[in-house]
Amino acid sequence: MIESLRNIWNMKDLRTRILFTLSILAVYRVGAFIPTPGINTEVLRQIFDRSRGTVLGFLDLFSGGNFGNFTIFALGITPYITASIILQLLTVVWPYLERLSKEGELGRKKITQYTRYLTVCLSLIQSVGIASFLQSMPAEGGAQVVTNPGFGFVFMTMLTQTCGTAFIMWLGERISERGVGNGMSLIIFAGIVSGLPSATRGIFSRLIQQQWTPLFVIILLAIMVVVVGFIVLVERAQRRIPVQYAKRVVGRRVMGGQATHLPLKVNVGGVIPVIFASSVLTFPQTFGLMFQESRFFNSLTDALRFGEPLYNLLFVTFIIFFCYFYTSIVFNPTEVADNMRKYGGFIPGIRPGRTTAAHVETILTRITFAGAIYLALIAVIPEFMITGFHIHHLPWVGSYFESLPNWILNGMGVQFYFGGTSLLIVVGVAMDTVQQIEAQLIMRHYDGFLGPRGRRIRGRRS
Repeated sequence: MIESLRNIWNMKDLRTRILFTLSILAVYRVGAFIPTPGINTEVLRQIFDRSRGTVLGFLDLFSGGNFGNFTIFALGITPYITASIILQLLTVVWPYLERLSKEGELGRKKITQYTRYLTVCLSLIQSVGIASFLQSMPAEGGAQVVTNPGFGFVFMTMLTQTCGTAFIMWLGERISERGVGNGMSLIIFAGIVSGLPSATRGIFSRLIQQQWTPLFVIILLAIMVVVVGFIVLVERAQRRIPVQYAKRVVGRRVMGGQATHLPLKVNVGGVIPVIFASSVLTFPQTFGLMFQESRFFNSLTDALRFGEPLYNLLFVTFIIFFCYFYTSIVFNPTEVADNMRKYGGFIPGIRPGRTTAAHVETILTRITFAGAIYLALIAVIPEFMITGFHIHHLPWVGSYFESLPNWILNGMGVQFYFGGTSLLIVVGVAMDTVQQIEAQLIMRHYDGFLGPRGRRIRGRRS
């Protein structure tokens, strides 16, 4: 490991990329200490400390604590994620965007530009909703959250938050272009990891106050290590389809004739389906913050809280949907079958062409379902430990479940910082970044992180 780190530092290009990435992330973290004008941050922080299981807690998590302190980066990258979802969905149903997606690099640049415009529009809408929500918050201990409510505060919040989101989007694009890894994913990663020191302090404070026993903490950390290991195992898992290439003579050279395989990842989408599902569920709650006097939006906001049956049902459904949707975008069985036939490849026992495409699609559908169930379990089970499953809130039949143990209905009281969604993001982004760094090392004839005798780390899409 030490030798690999020394090799990274000796490579000027890779060293420059890593230092550039770290400097951009440092700039992003500086924004966590610049508050939005007109906000009493101390009062707001107290409110957010009691809102861990709501949409407020989710937004605070993804923004790295920026939302809880209502800094200039309070919205974080959430509007960009939502805009990307909308554009990808429209690509399927709108012929113009479908044509752009098939035009190569030029088409992708146009779609990216449309995503930026939509991100700005969504930021404007969300910032107005949040400003209205903050103005309507009741006083906490006699102190208002907004010091000077009115149109001026709403306009200033709208301007500040929209510019902050646009700046974060620009930072992410710079990392993807000149740094290491995916810029947007690394920004989310940095926001989540920034809460690790406070989470560690929280564990020690509970130990000192004897709220948690040392045995309980050890068991909790052991479970977390096992979950992380399970995530790494599944992220590296793949279904290998054997492929045989026929021999052919080109001039005086004999080409082909080797046996290989077509690797299909169990989790093709990585953390993207979870992020998309979480973002979709937070968007309608934004309207609930904007229209708090509406009975409909109030009921919708209450039904979409963490632990509520409707939230869990929609969360799992959206994860499964986006798993299949994202897989259909990044992997085309018909194109794979055509390429195999073009170069003389075939799957033993399967006819080339349409039959091969159907065979690959069948296998991909099955393993995608397994990957979707895995993502749903990893995302939901930690939330169950925190908030429980509020099945006693179900209409008409909820009274039948009130006799269930309290740890099922209201959780186990484990208020650890990292939930399932954040854990998936942290592990997935870390694996992708390590894979890219290792690819740079191997390309320049250096051994990877595991050395010459170790197996190369496989990322989620390798």
